[in-house]
Amino acid sequence: MEQAIQAAISGALQGSLFALMALGLSLTWGFLRVINLAHFGVILLGAYLTIEWAGPTGLGPLGVLVVTVPILFVVAAVIHLLYDRFEVSELNSLLISYGLLILMIQLVQNYWTADFQRLPGDINPYATRSVSVGSLIFPLPTVMAALFAAVLVVGIRLFLDRTYAGRALQAFGQDRQIAAAFGIDHRTLGILLAGASGATAAVAGTLFTLRGTVTPDSAMEWVGLVFAIVILGGIGNVAGTLWAGLLVGAVSGLVAVVWNPATSPLVVFSLVVLALIFRPQGLFRRKAAH
Repeated sequence: MEQAIQAAISGALQGSLFALMALGLSLTWGFLRVINLAHFGVILLGAYLTIEWAGPTGLGPLGVLVVTVPILFVVAAVIHLLYDRFEVSELNSLLISYGLLILMIQLVQNYWTADFQRLPGDINPYATRSVSVGSLIFPLPTVMAALFAAVLVVGIRLFLDRTYAGRALQAFGQDRQIAAAFGIDHRTLGILLAGASGATAAVAGTLFTLRGTVTPDSAMEWVGLVFAIVILGGIGNVAGTLWAGLLVGAVSGLVAVVWNPATSPLVVFSLVVLALIFRPQGLFRRKAAH
């Protein structure tokens, strides 16, 4: 029983990292109607920039966020600016952003090679630390990922509910024509939202490097699981994305212990198929705009 509890909580904590990766994708898809696969390339870039700069700058892996967050904010904003400039449709955004993702992976591979990269132990003290709760032990990087994800979800939710810009984004996501008729500057808001998704990608990339190695192909490995989290959580549903990440992680952890690790993807994507059939809006109810 204790082993199952350990597996479920550890999996949920791990799932929070993928929920953090899914936040930006869910927001741009839900509010801007852009399926931005290039988001995974931005996460990958965040991971490699962390490895590249954490040591030489003396900032450490978390301190380097003061550099990577604004840089990737601009990168993601520019990508969306191009989508908006050429009026890319939702379906075409999927195809175009896939091409951008492949291009970004190739650029990363050309510069950093295809070899495994990781933060040196003297720069990344978090990798070998853990948090104990009674007899349960959890790796510190996954606990940190859960904390970051929770803080960002609460912050984004408060922004969407309590600010004019947030409510305007929700209105635009629900009905573009009516929102535009009321004078909402959706272009500026869209660029800012896309930039914010790039900022979350920077955080996700950094946190991924705290737990292990990364390669250029890691971006492609994230796609399936992150899409599952977005769909289960509800497209554009910020809190639902976090709950879905915790759920997917806990289910994967339990299945790995009770059944077989190789069957975890089968169970997770079976949940996705069932959700698409019975709850296409996602498993978690999205709060309406005020």
